[in-house]
Amino acid sequence: MPTPHTVELPESPPVCPNCGAPQLGSYCYTCGQPVKGPVRYLPEVLHDLSDLLFNVDSRIFRSLWDLYLRPGFLTTEYFAGRRARYVSPFRLFFVSCIVAFLAIQMYFGDTHFNIETGSGAIADAQTATEVEERLQAALAAMETGRNLPVIPAEAAAELAKTEEELRDDAARRIAWLEQRDAALAAGEVPKPDPDNPEIPFEGTPLDTARHPVHIAWLPDFVNARLTAMGIRAKENIQAARKDPGTLIAGLFSVLPQTLFVLMPLFAVLLKVVYVFKRRLYMEHLVVAVHSHAFIFQSLLLIVFIEASRGLLADTAPAVYRALGYLTIAAWIWLPTYLLLMQKRVYRQGWWMTGIKYCFIGYCYSVLVGFGLAGALLVSLTTT
Repeated sequence: MPTPHTVELPESPPVCPNCGAPQLGSYCYTCGQPVKGPVRYLPEVLHDLSDLLFNVDSRIFRSLWDLYLRPGFLTTEYFAGRRARYVSPFRLFFVSCIVAFLAIQMYFGDTHFNIETGSGAIADAQTATEVEERLQAALAAMETGRNLPVIPAEAAAELAKTEEELRDDAARRIAWLEQRDAALAAGEVPKPDPDNPEIPFEGTPLDTARHPVHIAWLPDFVNARLTAMGIRAKENIQAARKDPGTLIAGLFSVLPQTLFVLMPLFAVLLKVVYVFKRRLYMEHLVVAVHSHAFIFQSLLLIVFIEASRGLLADTAPAVYRALGYLTIAAWIWLPTYLLLMQKRVYRQGWWMTGIKYCFIGYCYSVLVGFGLAGALLVSLTTT
């Protein structure tokens, strides 16, 4: 008798643990739950996270190129439904923000905006002799820089300008010291120190240590915290007066975070200005996302150029000057790009686009100014 053939029955597909439906792909077609859950080996989770944020393929290079050199192109492509060939707007924005933030922090962490010329020390001098000693020490330090074998013409001009400012500061300081001494000798109250201004409080300079913050309806620990913040802010302001570079560095270091927070408000401005276009808020948000991604990309490029200039300042003066022109071009391209992008996306005439562009730019500049002031105030009182 012939041996009967054995028929192998196909295995039943796994079922979704959430709803019990057959699991036919990476996601359940009934409830949408993914097959892969968060409870896995840590390397797998980190791999998926890095793939989500930093998936580097041809799309990223195409997106970055079009984002920087073709105003509004990515946005119009996204609205036309051609999305798979480019990086998504929010991923592009998120990665650009992180990279720009890290680059700015690294650049300003290693950059000193002013040569240690002693201008802050001159402002603290209490006698004319101290002013002269500190001025000569500052000029000697500058002379060392001027005698370098190779120094760019721009740097030499900046040194000469700084030297002139130092001499003016010293002259003003000596004049005030002479006026102060004369007033004290005559038994009069001298004029306030212009280099060390104080805020008056009950007839004496404001000092948060002697005049702690006391708000009746606040708990004692909150008043103590506010007093400590005031003391810290005063110390940081005095340090910034002596070295303005630290304040400038702090201002630029909080710029990416400020733009990140204000980006949805930029979309609100677009919604209000283009209300008769009847576009959804999410469309304006995509425009805002691409605009801010471009701003971060521009800041990153400018930081890279300036860092390269710093490395070539003493060895290649011609390249140093050429990179300076490139930095100027990058700054000019930033507002020009945003205008061209607004024109291309919303398709209005140049006059109307220009008017709306100026209005949006003014309003957003005010918002950025308040945002930076708030962020800088927090930085002064907490760091």
